[in-house]
Amino acid sequence: MKKTNILFTCAGRRNYLINYFKEALNGNGLVLATDMLANAPALIDADIAKIVPGIYDHDYISSISAICKEYHVDAIISLNDLELPILAKHKDELKAIGVAVLVSSEAVIDIAFDKWKTYNFLVENNILTPKTYIDYALALEAIDANILSFPLVLKPRWGSASIGIETVDTKEELLLVYKLLKLKLKKSILINASKNSIDQAILIQEKIEGVEYGLDVLNNFKGDYYGTFAREKLYMRSGETDKATSVIQPEITAIGETIAKKLKHTGNLDCDIFIADQKIYVLELNPRFGGGYPFSHEAGINTAAIYIAWLKGHTDIAKFNRYKSGITYVKCDRLLQIEAL
Repeated sequence: MKKTNILFTCAGRRNYLINYFKEALNGNGLVLATDMLANAPALIDADIAKIVPGIYDHDYISSISAICKEYHVDAIISLNDLELPILAKHKDELKAIGVAVLVSSEAVIDIAFDKWKTYNFLVENNILTPKTYIDYALALEAIDANILSFPLVLKPRWGSASIGIETVDTKEELLLVYKLLKLKLKKSILINASKNSIDQAILIQEKIEGVEYGLDVLNNFKGDYYGTFAREKLYMRSGETDKATSVIQPEITAIGETIAKKLKHTGNLDCDIFIADQKIYVLELNPRFGGGYPFSHEAGINTAAIYIAWLKGHTDIAKFNRYKSGITYVKCDRLLQIEAL
């Protein structure tokens, strides 16, 4: 049986994904992980761990390519929003050496990564989403006209890991936080994505008060819809789901299917929604595995095994879908000793 080797880039703290894929491979392949930091926790659990330059380094792709050649990597999975556009740009280059880059097209990633384009995509497809402004003056006009009301959420247009998300309750606070966020952006890891449009790099968005859900919306590698797996978020920490309960609701599934068929993303899409006044509002689209995936996995959808089956050309994946509602999990920390790599 041919072995399947999977490379996780920007592995960071996603130990659970490393272990889910190792379990799914069951010895019939290797799980490799890369990161720019030698003490990234996920490197500990990988079969092979490698340190690489930062994603904006001119040698980054060549380093990834060299690892793929050395270890006969079959597929790459990225775990970092900021890296997705870079890998998408080099998909053909990596495909030429036999590596499937399991990220969406550049167009899809652009829609998801640029939150202003996300908003417009949702509006154009008649999917309910919070009122959003990219122009500070227009936002003020909307407030004065009672079209937009406090509280409001400010967030980076090109964001990751909930960096720079703030809530404001008055005009004075809006002005101060808006100015502060613009300064902070220039000092953050988001500046590379934001620098060409720094004056339109902050979104001003209506705050929805309701019940928050996370979705894993799964397409195959051709962009065809497979399923939606939802969880109610019970507690958040540092922008990630910390406690959640799996749910199966036809209305939520229908929203996931609509997004999947319109967006045509590749593989897993992490999606955030709110339900308020019996209406579903879509907030974020992240075309990758998110921090909430373990809750879906433990509730019965083994996307790791599905990915491997698809890579091998298999379509009989029903046995990997045993998703159930009412399964509650909570994350907890563990200590890992870091050895020199």
